[in-house]
Amino acid sequence: MNLPRAVQGVVFDLDGTLIDSEALVKEAHLAACAELGVAMSDAQFLSLVGMHREANDAQLKAMYGDDFPLDTFISLTRAHVGDRTAPLKPGAVELMDTLDDLRLPFGLATSSRRPWVERHFSAHGLHRRFRAVVTRQDCIEGKPHPEPYLNAARLLGAPPPHVLALEDSHPGVRSAHAAGCITIMIPDLLAPSDEMHAKARVLNSLHDVAAVLSSWRQDA
Repeated sequence: MNLPRAVQGVVFDLDGTLIDSEALVKEAHLAACAELGVAMSDAQFLSLVGMHREANDAQLKAMYGDDFPLDTFISLTRAHVGDRTAPLKPGAVELMDTLDDLRLPFGLATSSRRPWVERHFSAHGLHRRFRAVVTRQDCIEGKPHPEPYLNAARLLGAPPPHVLALEDSHPGVRSAHAAGCITIMIPDLLAPSDEMHAKARVLNSLHDVAAVLSSWRQDA
């Protein structure tokens, strides 16, 4: 894989890209639905992946009706997760080390809220490593709108066309692509569609991203 432009910064998505949290979130969603006496299919859960809270709320209402008890559902999912944290995705530490070696600053653009980010940054010692952090609460518009990536690029001091965005979800790829970033999709729960292939390069893992960046710098 050849990068189309020089990379001046890298922005990670969080859930499903940097941390392996989607299975934990799915487990919590299914448990909450079971307690509420409703079923959630795999397809219904996948329709929520990569969306911000407000979009998820609207989707849940569309699936279960306007009287669906959102506040209770959210409380149940949080109780099910408890104080657990998700592990880093394979290759995450190695990729961050590679970026440090290449002196490429990196940041985060996530649909998650600050407490979830803080929990995982503290658990994995990430605060000192990330130059910029953009959560859902730092944006007016969430993914798939480009604002999260535009904000992260600004904080990194890199023009969006020279930012490499790493994503696993369709809304995230749409967000990064709309911001003008060089976009890589590392699929997690969602397979890449034709649209994803048109808007992003698809790789298998963060290990592959590190290899691409190392090769690019050697060739530069």
